[in-house]
Amino acid sequence: MDKENFTIACFSNEYIGDDAAVAGKMVFSKDIFAQNSHFKLGWLSLEEIGYKAMIVNFSDTVVMNAKPKFALLGLSLLKSFTPRQISELSSGINRACEEFGVKIIGGDTISSPILNISVSVIGELKGRAVLRKNAKFGDLVAFTGKLGGSKKGLNSLLRLAQISKNSRFKRPVLRDKFFYKVAHLLNSAMDISDGLNTDLGKLLKASKKGAEFTKKLSKFELSSGEEYEVLFTFSPKNLSAIKRIAAKTRTKITIFAKISHKRLRQNARSHHF
Repeated sequence: MDKENFTIACFSNEYIGDDAAVAGKMVFSKDIFAQNSHFKLGWLSLEEIGYKAMIVNFSDTVVMNAKPKFALLGLSLLKSFTPRQISELSSGINRACEEFGVKIIGGDTISSPILNISVSVIGELKGRAVLRKNAKFGDLVAFTGKLGGSKKGLNSLLRLAQISKNSRFKRPVLRDKFFYKVAHLLNSAMDISDGLNTDLGKLLKASKKGAEFTKKLSKFELSSGEEYEVLFTFSPKNLSAIKRIAAKTRTKITIFAKISHKRLRQNARSHHF
């Protein structure tokens, strides 16, 4: 049984089922960044943990075509944390907020045996919301950037090896500048957090469509989670305009599939540590 989907179904309503919930012009998202589920303390510095916890939450807002504006924090901090360690964690959180112009407007803190960071983000739509459920037959399917780096970084850490401070596992890169310019040309989109193959399956399920691959991808590209690149679909008539925006924003895009009636074949397991 997929316990995540079962749990989500327990609370199902018209707002649930996308990267974030849309209510009028406002967008609301929520994520938990948890020790031993998403990271181990020895893998990332506390500054890196704080930064990534915020960035992965902003990602959900961005791919809805919304600007993140406010955040609420829930911090479960180790009882052994010193003021210096708390300052290091908060410096990463604050740096991410400064980069995206987000204000922290409240939250809660408790002591805990493990470090958990719960983040609620409130954003404002920049135009039409881009949802998962609106993929159309004949749409081209693409993703931004390069996939696989997060899983490669994780595999190195599991082997007790060191990884670069710029590794995608440590420091995701959001495509907000590209996405805001291209959003009006897209039919559907979501971020890649559970792996391309798994997240494409979610998008197709929401849209009640199928897809067929037009490009061979590696297992790393298909299964690497926590990438936070953008998965999106669009009409072929918009391809030239999207390519121009990609060039202007220096964003690599890869077209790899087409929306069809064909049921997607799951040919790679997802990775989401």
